[in-house]
Amino acid sequence: MSQPNILLIHADQHRSDCLGCYGNPDVRTPNIDAIAADGVRYENSFCPYPVCTPSRYSLLSSQYVHQHLGWSNHCTLPAGIPTFPKELRAAGYRTKAVGKMHFAPTYLDVGFDEMLLAEQDGPGRFDDDYHRWLREEGLVDAIDLMDQRSEYRRHAPQEYWDTVGAMTSDLNEAHHSTTWIAERAMEELATWGPDEDTGPGAAEDASRNPGRARAGHLLMVGFIKPHHPFDPPAPWDGIYDPTALSILPGWLDEPLPRDIDRSAGYFPHVAHTETKLRLAMANYYATISQIDYHVGRMVDLLKEHGLYDNTLIVYTSDHGDYLGFHHLLLKGNYMYDPVVKVPLIVKYPKVGSTQPRAGEVSDELVNNVDVGPTLLQAAGCNVPDAMMGHDLAADCAADVVFAENWAGQEYMVRTATAKLLVCKDAAKSQFFDLIADPLEMTNCIDAPEYQPTIAALKQRLLAWMLFEGRSRVHLDYDAPVIDGSNVPQRDDGHVDEMAAYFARRMETRRQA
Repeated sequence: MSQPNILLIHADQHRSDCLGCYGNPDVRTPNIDAIAADGVRYENSFCPYPVCTPSRYSLLSSQYVHQHLGWSNHCTLPAGIPTFPKELRAAGYRTKAVGKMHFAPTYLDVGFDEMLLAEQDGPGRFDDDYHRWLREEGLVDAIDLMDQRSEYRRHAPQEYWDTVGAMTSDLNEAHHSTTWIAERAMEELATWGPDEDTGPGAAEDASRNPGRARAGHLLMVGFIKPHHPFDPPAPWDGIYDPTALSILPGWLDEPLPRDIDRSAGYFPHVAHTETKLRLAMANYYATISQIDYHVGRMVDLLKEHGLYDNTLIVYTSDHGDYLGFHHLLLKGNYMYDPVVKVPLIVKYPKVGSTQPRAGEVSDELVNNVDVGPTLLQAAGCNVPDAMMGHDLAADCAADVVFAENWAGQEYMVRTATAKLLVCKDAAKSQFFDLIADPLEMTNCIDAPEYQPTIAALKQRLLAWMLFEGRSRVHLDYDAPVIDGSNVPQRDDGHVDEMAAYFARRMETRRQA
């Protein structure tokens, strides 16, 4: 079998239990559910850091944030750190990204031959392809702009605050970011032909990468949604009745004092009501169903071209959303499960007449740092030593999973039955017995009966920080150098000449 094509679909802020295949009774996601039926659905999948950019860099590099140092939404992944797109590109893959990547600088080279971007936060929205196109069309995504930029948010109308940003998009469906991203993805998938040497795009790829062997394709599709604002376009805005939805587990009539002490909320948590939550849920689900529709189009196109069986498909997200849990909304509080658990679905390439692990549900504790090694192994590539994750296709069940938050001031170590949150401010540290208290209501950090378990988890966290998750030696001979007349060129032969000179002199000295 030839090297598989890879389609990585990456949503933003998608809570793991907000898919039909994860048991949600209301949200309609038949196309993502169908991928799960052909692959593996991971019930206990976690992000390494519940913030957009740090989590994305960890996905790409298979390193934890304390290793790659991308602690915020405005940071840069160091150039010498290996990423799975870089490794695939070096192996001959055509690599492309469309949609939201959330890098700084916006078009940072992490291994993609081409990037067509639709960004949201920071300067990216002033650099990207999508917003340049909106400008050409004479349009503005006003609701998104006032949600994301403080200079506009402070002047947002009362409706925005009353609805926690759950409003019908001011853009029609054709101009909405989800549609634009999906159309760019469809255009790329249409170039994936069975003839890798002469198919569409081959000539352009050969000119960009002379001498590079042809292999498969990697396409990473980054959707902005269901990230806030919750602004689906018509007709998606009307497909869910807020009053008919089932409130997700963990809703409280008022927030816990410890959570308010941690963060007042992007929208004030104390002002949330069940009515606001239901409206947010309806629009959140609508943006997910809109994504699902376009995922179905992508899969249909792959099947139409006879490429589905040999395409590895991944669906995941950078982090979740509280969506009412503990009376919270969005993210930015403790690493409770709804914000740190993410969907992870992997549809492996077909082998012969068999779809590997079709319909399997895994209870293994896994992390998005495991995605990169899984893709590389499936493509027949070596996994760099600097990558910390594991190949999900192998038997690599872990008994703990780790995550970080708040720029290194909060760490999570979680087993299948217990969770420890260790904070720089020890008074904020928490421990939960997930069997007795799955909704993480009661902090048992000082309970005598749990002290042995807490001590054991602290030891595991310490070992992870010092040994398992320690930074590796970084070496990059191709790193940028200064421009000076005394600086030799990399490939001008001077290294061989100098080595030969010293070898001759040392031989003369030895014979003297």
